[in-house]
Amino acid sequence: MLVLRSGLTRALAARTLAPQVCSSFATGPRQYDGTFYEFRTYCLKPSTMNEFMENLKKNIHLRTAHSELVGFWSVEFGGRMNKLFHIWQYDNFAHRTEVRKALAKDKEWQEQFIIPNWVLVDKQELDITYLVPWCKLEKPPKEGVYELATFQMKPGGPALWGDPFKRAVNAHVNLGYSKLVGVFHTEYGALNRGTVLW
Repeated sequence: MLVLRSGLTRALAARTLAPQVCSSFATGPRQYDGTFYEFRTYCLKPSTMNEFMENLKKNIHLRTAHSELVGFWSVEFGGRMNKLFHIWQYDNFAHRTEVRKALAKDKEWQEQFIIPNWVLVDKQELDITYLVPWCKLEKPPKEGVYELATFQMKPGGPALWGDPFKRAVNAHVNLGYSKLVGVFHTEYGALNRGTVLW
C-alpha cells in the first residue's frame, strides 16, 4: 500500500487574504487543452480503510482498463485520516467524458466495486489540474513514502508565480532531498493552488 504524507507549506507560497475561489465546471478555452490530471480524494468512514483497500486491490484492474492511473495513496500524516488520494490522467475533457460514460455502463465495475464501497465513503473531492509548463510527470514507483505539498498562490497562475516557484522546487531537487514526481496547478476545483508531489 502506498503512503502519502500531506502538508501545507507557507514558506514558498504567496498568500492572499481573499476567500478561497472555486470553479466547478469547464466553460472557457481550457476545456479543449490536452492532457490533464484529475486529483480525486475519498474520505472514508472510520475503520473502513482495510475493507475499502482489499476491495480496491481485487478490482482496480476493472477501473484501469478505462483510463490511466498515475498513483493511489493513503494519507498517513497531516490533515484528516482515513483519506485516499488518487491521480487519473486524461488526454482531454472529451476523453474524460467517454471514460465516465463507459464506467457508468460497466456492470462488473459497478457491482464489484462501486456498490459495495460507496457506503464506506463519507466525502469525496475532485480537482482538475495541469502540470506547470516547466515540469514533466515522472511515474512514481509502486511503493514508497510520498509528500503532497499544497501551496495557496496569488491569482494569475504559473505565468505570475511560475519562475520563483520553479527556482524553489529546483533548489530542493538539486539538494537531493527527494525525487520530484510532478508540479501541478489547479484549473477546476479549489483555484490558485500549486501542488508538488515528491
